[in-house]
Amino acid sequence: MEITTLTNLGVGLGRVRLGSDEAAKEPASRSPAERGEGWVVLVAFALPGERVRARVFRNHSNYSEADLVEVMKPSPHRVAPRCPLFGRCGGCQYQQLAYTEQLRWKQRQVAELLQHLAGIEFAVAPVIASPRPFAYRSKITPHFQAGVPRGDGDRATPIGFLKQGSRHAIVDVPRCELATEAINQKLTAVRAQVQAGIRSGEFKRGATLLLRQSLEGVTTDPGAAITEEIAAVSPEPGAGQPPALKLRFLARDFFQNNPFLLPAFAGFVCAQAAAGGARFLVDAYCGSGLFALAAAARFERVAGVEVSETSVAFARENAAANGIANAVFFAGAAAAIFAGLDFPPGDTAVVIDPPRKGCDETFLRQLLGFGPAVVVYVSCDPATQMRDLGHFLAAGYVLTAVQPFDLFPQTRHLECVITLRKAG
Repeated sequence: MEITTLTNLGVGLGRVRLGSDEAAKEPASRSPAERGEGWVVLVAFALPGERVRARVFRNHSNYSEADLVEVMKPSPHRVAPRCPLFGRCGGCQYQQLAYTEQLRWKQRQVAELLQHLAGIEFAVAPVIASPRPFAYRSKITPHFQAGVPRGDGDRATPIGFLKQGSRHAIVDVPRCELATEAINQKLTAVRAQVQAGIRSGEFKRGATLLLRQSLEGVTTDPGAAITEEIAAVSPEPGAGQPPALKLRFLARDFFQNNPFLLPAFAGFVCAQAAAGGARFLVDAYCGSGLFALAAAARFERVAGVEVSETSVAFARENAAANGIANAVFFAGAAAAIFAGLDFPPGDTAVVIDPPRKGCDETFLRQLLGFGPAVVVYVSCDPATQMRDLGHFLAAGYVLTAVQPFDLFPQTRHLECVITLRKAG
């Protein structure tokens, strides 16, 4: 079969013709396969323009999934993957694709999501590349399943990530090419310790491990307080370059895992929020205060809200430690901040960075009811972001910028920032 495109899940897509040519004469109301346009087959690790042999392993109501058996005609953009586990480990989708092409496809996929989910065409800016295509992750979470029969009592328990195409099987990963070198060095000792614990019966069931790098080194303690330093990202106009921002938070808490692209990423968000001249900033889903504190110099007052009380406590500590006096933080649901906020909506910018599932209806209703002048929407899932975009467009907001960032090279994931301004 021929591979014609990549899905937003990073999988090659092709069509196999089913039935006779008479199927092409069927009414347009019938499915593409019924009309003879071809049955969709998704082939992981196959690239657009390639002719491949594939073996179907799972059927769905309107498509099939297949393993890549042989690349008969390779793409000119195919490269040798760095990791020997690529193709078996499900952590990466693009190691076989040249990095410049990864960026081009991610840009195209954001544009397609805009068209299909939000119903608009908009010029998506080129994806901003990571300074490091490999060895960039400052956090990994390998898994293992203790007590699972393996058929060989002398064989070590796999410690790693889910196998490609499997919902349960784990591929043993002694080294991750996406992780920093410090994490990989620590991983060797952690794996040996876990294997010893499994053999001694310490682990009665599987678990997820944590390895996170910070200024203090690599920790495996989820409850450890760690420090991340972010290079200056948002200088006040005319004030010169400010010092780096230092943020403390718990190792288990959410924080962006590509510190090498983080300054440019946070700087863009702050610049977009301030570009319209708003005097006040609200950082919903603020975590330990990244965007609020990075942008504070550009605004008269800043308010952050976060459901995690421990994250809010760290945000307050981080404000004090960095000498930032115009930022306040509240613990509670993001949707509740607008009720008691005394910022004038027409002079306020709001930054939102919701979970992968996007914004819930209660939050969107209250945000749009407040009606800030500018909304900067940060998302690790452009599909849910573009779904939510329709609500803003219906409420009178105008899309002014779409900027993807490749915080996750070699994978299908990316971070996307869209800027919306209230019409009039």
